[in-house]
Amino acid sequence: MAVVPVPVLVLIVLVLVLSAGCSSGGPAPAEARWQPRPGTPWQWQLDGRADPAAADVPVYDIDGFENSAADVARLHRDGRRVICYVNAGAWEDFRPDRARFPASVLGRQNGWDGERWLDIRRTDVLRPLLERRFDMCRDKGFDAVEPDLMDGYLHDTGFPLTAAHQLAYNRMIARIAHERGLSVGLKNDLPQIPELVRDFDFAVNEECAQYGECARLTPFVEAGKAVFHVEYALTVREFCAGARRLGLSSMRKKPALDRWRQPC
Repeated sequence: MAVVPVPVLVLIVLVLVLSAGCSSGGPAPAEARWQPRPGTPWQWQLDGRADPAAADVPVYDIDGFENSAADVARLHRDGRRVICYVNAGAWEDFRPDRARFPASVLGRQNGWDGERWLDIRRTDVLRPLLERRFDMCRDKGFDAVEPDLMDGYLHDTGFPLTAAHQLAYNRMIARIAHERGLSVGLKNDLPQIPELVRDFDFAVNEECAQYGECARLTPFVEAGKAVFHVEYALTVREFCAGARRLGLSSMRKKPALDRWRQPC
């Protein structure tokens, strides 16, 4: 057996260490991240801690702050993937990190109690705050992130937000997730799906059937990426057939997003 000289062996080890250090800060390879497929059944419960007995499905989307690492581990033991819900587009006065958001980035109320739109142009302020939240999701063992309110530019936020601002912000969010080995979903923001489908691993949509917009989610399905979809007002008889034709993962939920669900 050939013997490698000590200096050469030391050099090889040094190269390997430096290579690992250089790659550790970049996004996880796409093949290493969880990729939910079209039609994957799911449960969406943001009202408190997750109820593992609520639905026999392979994916749970739950609140990142309200659920612990033990809650995530329990779902994993049941063979489920777990998505971490965090708000990325609005400040919430009931979150433990609320004091970290300066008043300068808080805009108008968004219609939900205790919430105000964020000035997504201020990535210098918001990026480190989102990084801390995504660190929380990673450290609790989540597989993916659902960042909410990704379409502030379509609303009266109190800031002159443009589509370009939103594209830059959403892509930044995707990078933050991928750097932590987390998959990430595009929440609503239908007009920008053609530009963003490559940046995101799945989509989450509310009420596309009610507004006749579900076909706009087709790029995700065609890319082999799940579209997790809910309706609130329509009955399952009114939207499930169309949702199945499009390959969506659809169910009816109450707006409170408690344990109740009515799947297609």
